[in-house]
Amino acid sequence: MSSVIRILGIDPGLQCTGFGVIEGHGSQLHYVASGTITTNHLPRSDLPGRLKVIFDGIQEVVSRYQPQESVVEIVFVNMNPQASLLLGQARGACLTALVDAQLTVAEYTALQMKKAIAGHGKAAKAQVQEMVKRLLKLPGLPGPDAADALGLAITHAHARHHAALLARQ
Repeated sequence: MSSVIRILGIDPGLQCTGFGVIEGHGSQLHYVASGTITTNHLPRSDLPGRLKVIFDGIQEVVSRYQPQESVVEIVFVNMNPQASLLLGQARGACLTALVDAQLTVAEYTALQMKKAIAGHGKAAKAQVQEMVKRLLKLPGLPGPDAADALGLAITHAHARHHAALLARQ
């Protein structure tokens, strides 16, 4: 008999970090919460302040929803190296908050998450939103950043469920 696991997924972003919390019981998944942590209220030039908002926001989410595991999107370098560096720093703030809360952290790429959720790695944001809605039986579409975070949590729940099944053989 598998136990219930609560998983926090995080889609890091310097302006908007998405989070999603689900519970997995075997192959059954249940929505708990989702939302975003935004830093738009601070000047773009206040990088330390924005990173603190992200760090504090993740810690608040962890405190409120008490996940046992977490998952964060792996960020790849894109065409704009400066944007990649900033995104990497936002991701670092997320990872630091999770490790500070003594959570294990799994990591998946956007491609891995999209394949797991929508069936192919080139899925558009709207496709991920729709599939997350269906998989979690939500009444409406989650926002794009929250949907990606929920998608990461779903991906991890499925991966750990299949790993547990394989371990029993």
